[in-house]
Amino acid sequence: MKDKKWDLLALASIPFIMTLGNSMLLPVLPQISRKLAVSSFQVSMIITVYGVVAIVMIPVAGYLSDRFGRKAVILPSLILAALGGGVSAAAAWLMGGVTAYWVILAGRFLQGIGAAGAFPIVLPLVGDMFRDEEEVSRSLGLIETSNTFGKVISPILGAYLGTLLWFLPFIAIPALCLISFLLVVFLVKSPKRKEQKTSTVQQFLKGIREVLHDKGRWLYAIFAIGCICMFVTFGVLFYLSETLESKYHLHGWLKGLVLAIPLALLCLSSFGAGKMIGENKKRMKWIGFAGMALLTTSMIITGFYSGIYFMVGFLSLGGIGIGAALPCLDALITEGIEKENRGTITSLYSSMRFIGVALGPPAVSLLMNAGHWTLFVTMAAAGALGGLLTLFGIKPSEGQRGKKKGEALSRYKPEPSGRDDAFGSRGRSPI
Repeated sequence: MKDKKWDLLALASIPFIMTLGNSMLLPVLPQISRKLAVSSFQVSMIITVYGVVAIVMIPVAGYLSDRFGRKAVILPSLILAALGGGVSAAAAWLMGGVTAYWVILAGRFLQGIGAAGAFPIVLPLVGDMFRDEEEVSRSLGLIETSNTFGKVISPILGAYLGTLLWFLPFIAIPALCLISFLLVVFLVKSPKRKEQKTSTVQQFLKGIREVLHDKGRWLYAIFAIGCICMFVTFGVLFYLSETLESKYHLHGWLKGLVLAIPLALLCLSSFGAGKMIGENKKRMKWIGFAGMALLTTSMIITGFYSGIYFMVGFLSLGGIGIGAALPCLDALITEGIEKENRGTITSLYSSMRFIGVALGPPAVSLLMNAGHWTLFVTMAAAGALGGLLTLFGIKPSEGQRGKKKGEALSRYKPEPSGRDDAFGSRGRSPI
């Protein structure tokens, strides 16, 4: 792992910068709403459109990365993300009102396409770089930590830039993407690709269907849990951003600092979980379950307390829970899929996470009308569903605690029982 530290540093910059390019807009959304004279729901679409297009494009990027190489997809995607950010910045600078709003959405659409081919492809690339499961787990923990660290920095940076100029966060996006582009060009050495017969799209889709048929039980569970984690994260951040400004009159860097508290704990939890799980899949399951249980509990308690100290405190506990679960999900899905299909399967997982990103803010903007308690009970129900999926959908088979260095990544044995599971599989291969 030490000989690839610079590769990992460059790759870690991608989720960090992609997260900044999206999350640092959250604290300035109320400001954008006022400047462009659009509603709270409309301004939430600036986050949602980014996620929606990524949902569609991520599997395409995964297929292209399996066929042409990870780096060959990542680099053009970073350029496209920079162009999208540039379009949004130009619209905010040179236009006004509803016209600027629609062009900003178009820029965010382009940025979402670029993001689809950048961060999601990092996960399978890390899996390609290492043959030892423990190194893969630790490296994925670092990648997830950089992602969550981006979430920590983004509200502070976004709020600060917004105090200087309301559209300055848009201007920062192309510059950040260029930094990541240069780091990947000069520091990342792609693993040598084995010569293999090029498959047709039909053969490729057939292979993916077979993977989902054989391993669908635990894959579908992980897909759903990843979606829930991002739904709660971005939904709660949107709510907190609106509440801090409208109810507590916090603005600028102070507002960003408060938003960063639960995210900082999410980041630390993610880093710690990545260190703890190693290659022990049972540990991954139970740490993930504990994280979802903590999230559910914190959301229920938050529903009964609307004071700022209680709310930020218990939302921080929820952040710890999500931070514990994410590295476990990353490691299970990356280590459990053979290399030839890893790019696309992890991309489907990333698509599900982006569905959560896309749905969180608009769902919360509507739930806010129903009241504080209803909103957080809904979030608690989502967390409870994630906990149940972790408990019953992910079942590490015996003897899967680790393999010798150099062995192929994990293989899964079928359950002895032939019962049907919740996803319709019969005797399928669980984790």
